[in-house]
Amino acid sequence: MDSRPNVVFVLTDDQGYGDLGCHGNDAINTPHIDRFHHDAVRLTDFHVGSTCAPTRAGILTGHFCNSAGVWHTIGGRSLLREDEWTLADALSDAGYRTGHFGKWHLGDSQPFRPHERGFDESVYHAGGGIGNTGDHWGNDYFDDTYFKNGVATAYEGYCTDVFFQQALGWIKQKNTEDTPFFAFISTNAPHSPYIVADEYKAMYQGKCDDKAAAFHGMITNIDDNMGVLMEKLDQWGLAENTLLIFMTDNGSSVGTYNYGLKGTK
Repeated sequence: MDSRPNVVFVLTDDQGYGDLGCHGNDAINTPHIDRFHHDAVRLTDFHVGSTCAPTRAGILTGHFCNSAGVWHTIGGRSLLREDEWTLADALSDAGYRTGHFGKWHLGDSQPFRPHERGFDESVYHAGGGIGNTGDHWGNDYFDDTYFKNGVATAYEGYCTDVFFQQALGWIKQKNTEDTPFFAFISTNAPHSPYIVADEYKAMYQGKCDDKAAAFHGMITNIDDNMGVLMEKLDQWGLAENTLLIFMTDNGSSVGTYNYGLKGTK
């Protein structure tokens, strides 16, 4: 049996360092990530890009984002150079199965799409966010149409739930194969527009304005999905041999608590 570790990489969008309970934010409910923070190795001198696409380019190539052709989020400046060898390429070449679920933001057309950059399977939305130019018409975070390896496919449920569920289904399938896997779960949440199920928003209403209530609700929804992910990895006997990584892509877009930092996104 292949003893190499699996990798599950969770990257959230527009969530800042202070948007977690474990970092001192007592206005937000993130118990699962807080527990993970307590148990995990923490990188305390680690810096992301200033916006979404640059961070993704740097993480997936190991190169400074500008040198990989990505220095902005719009106007063609988010296209990862065609000759870049991605983390998914490297792991695929090493015999890993590779899956991507959620936000991509490194190119929506051939040959820049995720399933053309080393991922065996990808379920993703186009553009820099759901509902942006390039994304499927009518997407609104609920019961959307995403692209599965480039093919428009309808899904039921809230966007974050869908991306985690698709990842978990893929992981469960790969667990039956004698090969390690790399799952990249890249949520569009809690990026604007701030849309979440009423039950999550209601947890914070009356404690802050509506925008912040929805923003915090989106993060609590992510936290619930992280809890399910960790539970399933344990249930399926994968936890001990899986490297689980959680990070955010840039500063907070709301920033009700900013950990003493000067700015937001």
